[in-house]
Amino acid sequence: MSSTDTTATTDTAAPTDTAGRERPVTGIRSTRQRAAIADALSEGDDFRSAQELHEQLKARGESIGLTTVYRNLQALSQAGQIDALWDGSGEMRYRNCSSVHHHHLVCRVCGTTVEVQAEPVERWASKIAAEHGFSDIHHTVEVFGVCADCRAAR
Repeated sequence: MSSTDTTATTDTAAPTDTAGRERPVTGIRSTRQRAAIADALSEGDDFRSAQELHEQLKARGESIGLTTVYRNLQALSQAGQIDALWDGSGEMRYRNCSSVHHHHLVCRVCGTTVEVQAEPVERWASKIAAEHGFSDIHHTVEVFGVCADCRAAR
């Protein structure tokens, strides 16, 4: 699957979020569809599937195909503009992410996700990579467990 969207038209206006603030999208071409997807993601902090985002966009009157949503989510994720996370069922889910490198704690019961910065993980990843002759590394860490609210409800 190619990450190039040949059906999209270039939008020369800078994308904005729902509050009208300019939202930088760096490293990838800005398109009307990509801006609409990024705007939909900015409407909440929860992770959503491509299908859920597609339905949200259709409800807003956007003319966009599900394949285009998938391609754009992949491009936004690869550019570091959004978080992508496999859920417990094996489906990829997406949301806006903070601009700093971070990891996730994910509740297996309710799906609550917490962004965490973990310097010990960064040091460990660098050390292991160096020991094996790797450089210019990139990594993601997702820790799955049961959140305090779900544990209390058991």
